[in-house]
Amino acid sequence: MTAKTLFVTGTDTGVGKTLAACALLRNLRAQGKKVCGFKPVASGCENGKNADALALMQATDCTEPYERINPVALPEAIAPHLAAAHAHTAISTDALRAAHDALVNRYDWIIAEGAGGWLVPYGDTWTQAEWVAEMEWPVILVVGLRLGCLNHALLTVESIRHRTGFAGWIANVLPPQMAACEENIETLRQRISAPLLGIIPEHAGESGARDALDLKSLLKPPPAPAVLEP
Repeated sequence: MTAKTLFVTGTDTGVGKTLAACALLRNLRAQGKKVCGFKPVASGCENGKNADALALMQATDCTEPYERINPVALPEAIAPHLAAAHAHTAISTDALRAAHDALVNRYDWIIAEGAGGWLVPYGDTWTQAEWVAEMEWPVILVVGLRLGCLNHALLTVESIRHRTGFAGWIANVLPPQMAACEENIETLRQRISAPLLGIIPEHAGESGARDALDLKSLLKPPPAPAVLEP
């Protein structure tokens, strides 16, 4: 068994990445898949643990050691490269890769949740986006529906497509619901040539977010290779 890893990023921080990632995990789990959440880098940790990483673990009743799910846990709730500098450490690609490698052969799917937005720095010379591209993970974009989301979403999609695969996007209706919300969603539908995996309603709980997703496009088997005529 080798897991397929999907990386969940957002148009910004605070747009519902954790809610969406947990909904993906719960949805896949309900379909009989063996799944695991993964939070490679987290800033804003108390006693060495991050609330988002714990939520991912709870979504699957995970029994893995915490350090394997969140290998880089930084105390301050600021940009990861700054949190690492303040903690007199550095984010190591070796540590991130080792944690993922320890999981990949035991699950069908790994849902990796990013820190902040797509291009957040992980160090002075590299970004989260560059690392995900190096890992060759397809990306799911969570669009927080609020004023400015069209620009943020389309810029992020352009950047993702420039670097790695783009598996689809999830619309998350943030409170208070923005004006012309449905029209904004339709605008994004017309301009993003990737599946809309679901629209998470305002104030959706865990089950509501899970049920809002349609993962057929992710789960369908790849097309069979063409057979050449002799």
